[in-house]
Amino acid sequence: MTTPMAAPPALGFGRALPSLLALTLAMTIGFAMMGSFATVQESVKAELRLTDTMLGLIQGASAALALVVCSIPVGILVDRVNRVRLMIGLALVWTLGTALTAVATGTAMLFAARVLTATGTTGALTAALSLTADLCAPAQRGRAMLIVNLGKTAGIAGAFALGGWLFGRFASGAMPVFSGLSPWRGTHAVLALLSLVMIVPLLLLREPARREVAASIRAPFAVLVGELWSRRRFLIPLFVGQVAVVMADNAALVWAAPVLSRHFGLQPGDFAGWMGGLILVSGLAGTVLGGFAADIGQKSEVRGGLLIGALAAATLGVPAALFPVGPTVMWFAIALGTLTLCGAVTGLITSVALTVLIPNELRGLCIGAFIAIAGLIGFGIAPSLVTWTSGLLGGESHLGTALAIVGVATSLLSVIAFLIAIQMAPLSATADLSDSD
Repeated sequence: MTTPMAAPPALGFGRALPSLLALTLAMTIGFAMMGSFATVQESVKAELRLTDTMLGLIQGASAALALVVCSIPVGILVDRVNRVRLMIGLALVWTLGTALTAVATGTAMLFAARVLTATGTTGALTAALSLTADLCAPAQRGRAMLIVNLGKTAGIAGAFALGGWLFGRFASGAMPVFSGLSPWRGTHAVLALLSLVMIVPLLLLREPARREVAASIRAPFAVLVGELWSRRRFLIPLFVGQVAVVMADNAALVWAAPVLSRHFGLQPGDFAGWMGGLILVSGLAGTVLGGFAADIGQKSEVRGGLLIGALAAATLGVPAALFPVGPTVMWFAIALGTLTLCGAVTGLITSVALTVLIPNELRGLCIGAFIAIAGLIGFGIAPSLVTWTSGLLGGESHLGTALAIVGVATSLLSVIAFLIAIQMAPLSATADLSDSD
């Protein structure tokens, strides 16, 4: 095995900040495009005469298909090609998907549009995380990942806040330029135009040197598989833990709006603003907590200390998953905010763990594999699992109870998995794991 050439020193955090902010802006708009459909789905359901099962497939299976089919190939490309150019291409893919959502005439076209949106957004996230890792030294990665993940959080919140605001403007006739479109179509048309503007800063980025390469970024695939296999005892529970969190969080984001509409009698305009703010604040707080917890955990002498914050957050997420059965909207909001905060903490810490404890030539592949697994289970199965559970309980009127059952069960699974991952964590990205197998 050849020893790769040493990369030049990493930029200081201050010098890397402009590039990090460009990546953050891109992730903000990408995740806003991906989450925008959830805010207006009741209107889509009425116009296109969809059932909850069909909505679950469009929301969940479309993302799952994109993630399962594309994430690993994109991850391999991230490890081997110019990541900036790749990210620009993926940004154009999510923009196209958003535009097609606005003009979808049926279930098949709508499904295809959401596949494109999910493919672009999640693929770009893999590239963004890899770029972020090489822009800063390992000791600063918690803070660097914090910055970029703020974009993801802001995008998810913006999907509710901006999407709901645009929907309301169209519904009131205050957007005459797009007066011929129904509110949910006009909302996505505006978002697609906004996306084209907000991805322009990506054109100014430059590809950074790759760091912490154990083998080579051009190593044969068999070598990479061997490196992955040697880390299976750590990676498998880590993946299970975070995928379980994704299941709880995504089910909550997909079905929170319908629960508010059906069980509390609220319309999108009634809750879009405060829900967007809630998700934004809790997501930002969780991301900040996760970033500092990751950096502090790296300094501890405890094996797997980097992941202790993730374990604590996963534990707190168990009672928070009961938000759909809260007696009032206030309880609903507090518990949902706590669940979102916990998900942001675990997501940030897991991202840092993959960039600190996994060699550079495996990072894109690992992140891509994680996103594929999360897509299949977290996005593809979780929303439909809620509708399946509500069916067992007696029908669509039991949606809130079913959502709580799925959330609590998956949150408990994440606690167990993170405990195992802590015990199996390697000491560094280039550590020899042969003795542990």
